[in-house]
Amino acid sequence: MGRVLGVPVYLNASMLLLAVLVTVIYGEFVRRELDLSQAAGYAIGFGFVVCLLGSVLLHELGHALTARRYGIGVRGITLELLGGYTEMDRDAPTPKVDLYVSLAGPAVSLVLGVVATVATLALPDRTLVNQLAFQLAVSNVVVAVFNSLPGLPLDGGRALRAAVWALSRDRHLGTEVAGWVGRAVAITTAAAVALLTAAGVLSTFGLVFMLLVAFTMWQGAGQAIRVARISRRFPLIDLARLARPVFAVPTGTPLAEAQRRGSDSGRPGASLGVSDSAGRLVALVDRAAAAAVPAERRPWVAVDTVARGIDGIHTIPVGTSGEQVIKVVQAHPGAQYLVTAGDDVVGVLHVADLAQLLEPNRKMTP
Repeated sequence: MGRVLGVPVYLNASMLLLAVLVTVIYGEFVRRELDLSQAAGYAIGFGFVVCLLGSVLLHELGHALTARRYGIGVRGITLELLGGYTEMDRDAPTPKVDLYVSLAGPAVSLVLGVVATVATLALPDRTLVNQLAFQLAVSNVVVAVFNSLPGLPLDGGRALRAAVWALSRDRHLGTEVAGWVGRAVAITTAAAVALLTAAGVLSTFGLVFMLLVAFTMWQGAGQAIRVARISRRFPLIDLARLARPVFAVPTGTPLAEAQRRGSDSGRPGASLGVSDSAGRLVALVDRAAAAAVPAERRPWVAVDTVARGIDGIHTIPVGTSGEQVIKVVQAHPGAQYLVTAGDDVVGVLHVADLAQLLEPNRKMTP
């Protein structure tokens, strides 16, 4: 959508669904309250959507600008169905910074809610501006309070993570604790929604929306717990041991002969490569492509036809730390990476092997 104070702002397609629903539902409500035409009611409903989007944007800008204040880069703000999120280029360096960044958003929403409440009390009752101010006051106060609940992925959960991190000096423990509390908050939210629905307080739209919120919280909390457990295993990443050796055959070698030599090399699991006339590695055999060649044709198919040039494969130095390896994989997604020592290729890191190391109990699909 553009930039606000230098921060890129994106609009997720799901926000358009919320915009339509709020325009219609709030438009019908204000039309009945103020005795307006349907067109006028929908126009006011759309105006409320714009105000709501502005409130969410200011909430996220609170996070973004506070993060920038402490030297954390901000990749962008995305507005979506359930509000929005701010993407940063790295984690907070200390619990204190994590706490400040987490609470900046709810603080902005609370200030907006207080200002809108004052405006509601000052404006004439049952007027258009009074209704808009009232809805903005309620929505911002609710967002501020709900977001402050102590469970991930809510802002209050990030604050809880910062507190546990500060006490235990273990960020991963903080994330895991806040994730489990987040699951408890999700269950409590779903139970509260059921009670309010039984009491006739919530409309059908309110029921569906709040159940969606609870489900999203459960998923977000589970993801936080998973990330914390994976992050604990980053120090186990040792490319010298994790990378598979490379067994190279000369270019033009028949696929069947290349596979036979690889099997007889005494290096089980080695990646099959192709070397040029000078003995330099120039390509890696794609196992899936090789397996797709019928066995009777493999003596007549050159290994080069099922290989991929190494120029398109990202390299990682053998001494790279576990955390840096993950950053490289995130920045350059792929199935395999060349592990190098200077100008020499010393092995191939398969992302499936990395995933198995980080989540040994997770069943991997072939």
